[in-house]
Amino acid sequence: MACKNNLVVKQIIDLYDQISKLESLRPSKNVDTLFGELVSTCLPTDTNIDVTKLSEEVKDMRSNLIKLCGEAEGYLEQHFSTILGSLPEDQNPLDHLHIFPYFNNYLKLGKLEFDLLSQHSSHVPSKIAFVGSGPMPLTSIVLAKFHLPNTTFHNFDIDSHANTLASRLVSRDPDLSKRMIFHTTDVLNATEGLEEYDVVFLAALVGMDKESKVKAIEHLEKHMAPGAVLMLRSAHALRAFLYPIVESSDLKGFQLLTIYHPTDDVVNSVVIARKLGGSSMTGVNGTRGCMFMPCNCSKVHAIMNNRGKKKNMIEEFSAIE
Repeated sequence: MACKNNLVVKQIIDLYDQISKLESLRPSKNVDTLFGELVSTCLPTDTNIDVTKLSEEVKDMRSNLIKLCGEAEGYLEQHFSTILGSLPEDQNPLDHLHIFPYFNNYLKLGKLEFDLLSQHSSHVPSKIAFVGSGPMPLTSIVLAKFHLPNTTFHNFDIDSHANTLASRLVSRDPDLSKRMIFHTTDVLNATEGLEEYDVVFLAALVGMDKESKVKAIEHLEKHMAPGAVLMLRSAHALRAFLYPIVESSDLKGFQLLTIYHPTDDVVNSVVIARKLGGSSMTGVNGTRGCMFMPCNCSKVHAIMNNRGKKKNMIEEFSAIE
């Protein structure tokens, strides 16, 4: 059983102690260094630690650390979104996204999520909702620019200032300014309209604890269209010290399709599920919708790259109605 005597857990506890004593989590040399060390410590996926078996003391620390990570991530996005939105009027902020420290990770994650979505969909989605888009909606931007050039993205965030910053990013882009729409609302207050989306993304930072995460999922299940796809961010192994875990038991009313665990510098796992109650071939508004691709595997298996090294882990689930 993993406990605080484990060397890696000790390192994480030490970093948590330092981070929790910071006067501010806004970007600075000290903040950037500490969170950089934390992410590096949590990246290895070959460490045999199950966070569900940690001591209660360490579990409490993990919960607090996830909240601190979420707060710091929000400040980081706000900081860079403000910089990009303040560029001269003759410059498109989207041409300078590379200044964001984790932009390459979003490029990889966007490609990963597009590929996984394509495996479980029989049509190109016309409307996608992203819940918890934040001041720098990079997932929507990456998908819209590089993978789904004809899809409209509706971005939902509870923070009006975040939406102001986000809309400023795309306002000078002749294409995305027409396809990116922003809604300021709590997802739990969003009811009408959710049934219109082929795909709904739920950001990792929406629901920072198990109870609030499940509450958000239950709300989406109640209002999404049968056959629509729900895509969620989760975490695996040590990375669960950075983000909450979404488990299959959290997805009542959905058919779990895939859980994908990257083993590179893409931190988040990706969870894909389909709203039950409709034909897997019929999607929103009667269009050809999300189609489950059957797999005989029901356990985790490794996908090997050309050199025979573990590249990622993916879980597939049989189509059981």
